[in-house]
Amino acid sequence: MSIAPPAPVQGATPITRRALAPDLARGLMLLLIALAHAHMYLSGHETGFRGYALDGGALDRLVAGAQILLVDGRALPMFAALFGYGLVQLANRQFAAGASWPQARKVLRRRSLWLLAFGFCHALLLFFGDILGAYGLVGLVLAGFIRREDRAVLSAAVAGLVLHVVVLFGFGLLTISAPKGDTPAAMADPVEATVMRLIGWSGMTPTYFAASVVPAFLFGIWAARRRLLEDSASHRDLLGRVAIVGAGLAVVGGAPLMLIDTGVWVPADLVAVSAYALHSVTGIAGGLAYAAIVALVAGRSRRSRPGPVVKALAACGQWSLTCYLLQSVIFVAVFAPYAGGLGTRVGDAAASGIAVLTWLATVVLAALSAPRGRRGPAEVVLRRLTYGRR
Repeated sequence: MSIAPPAPVQGATPITRRALAPDLARGLMLLLIALAHAHMYLSGHETGFRGYALDGGALDRLVAGAQILLVDGRALPMFAALFGYGLVQLANRQFAAGASWPQARKVLRRRSLWLLAFGFCHALLLFFGDILGAYGLVGLVLAGFIRREDRAVLSAAVAGLVLHVVVLFGFGLLTISAPKGDTPAAMADPVEATVMRLIGWSGMTPTYFAASVVPAFLFGIWAARRRLLEDSASHRDLLGRVAIVGAGLAVVGGAPLMLIDTGVWVPADLVAVSAYALHSVTGIAGGLAYAAIVALVAGRSRRSRPGPVVKALAACGQWSLTCYLLQSVIFVAVFAPYAGGLGTRVGDAAASGIAVLTWLATVVLAALSAPRGRRGPAEVVLRRLTYGRR
């Protein structure tokens, strides 16, 4: 009895054929991720909702205020939208290679499952605030929306926004009532820090982070169907509106929490928690606005020849998983009490400066490797686990 060969399953897109805008967005997003994470490794201070020291100096408070308005809660949804966008591209490559939907869905779920495993290892070894696990979990559960109608996708996104507000309001109440203490990143005992990282990751991944990822993930699916990032010229008006309205909502919605977390305003607890939830939900609009801005910039670059800076940032985006993990390696080496120990000796402004230098180092590393066609080590591993030896 003859057995029909399986349908061909195409692997990852070669680096030279990748679209510019998604990679450029990921490269810039990694700067925001570095800025949002670095101060979480500090200890010895009373902190606000977003983890910034309430007793910092003038420069520390200025940096904290700027990041609360423009960075915190804005980078995560931007990456989530790009993740949803990328899954649609991955599925389309499977269909182009002749795969059926069940075959394509298997590849999507395998990739998401391995992302969840990467997130577990990241939390185990380096950082309690890992976000890979949430992306993997959401990809496993919601991959089917790639085949759903637009109305269903957008309805689910709106429901996700409501869930997001409820979950973040609950976390805000916990932040108000919970005893203040150092994060796992600041614990001197590496074994104790490992245990606490896993406890925090296992609790926050299916709740806080997943609720933050779902709406932007679904909006990313909707955008990918229209190729908004690759074909920005045909969608310039829509992208412009998303950029202006989204950025405006993020700044206005983030202003109350910025005043609270920098010590300028001390409202009642219920008002403070409401400001925390408002900051987070408007951050989704900010993340989508940042993606739209990058798409418009990339569209201009395509009409001319991309310069070395754009190429370097896009290379960092191609190495996004590797660069994301490298950030945590460097931050542990610099800040952790059992390593460099700077976490108890610097403030928020210095931590952000170290974050920028860390990001620049990863950009240079990726830029030097990209012309030779090299993928990042983490990307190579994930690709092999997802597609096999193909």
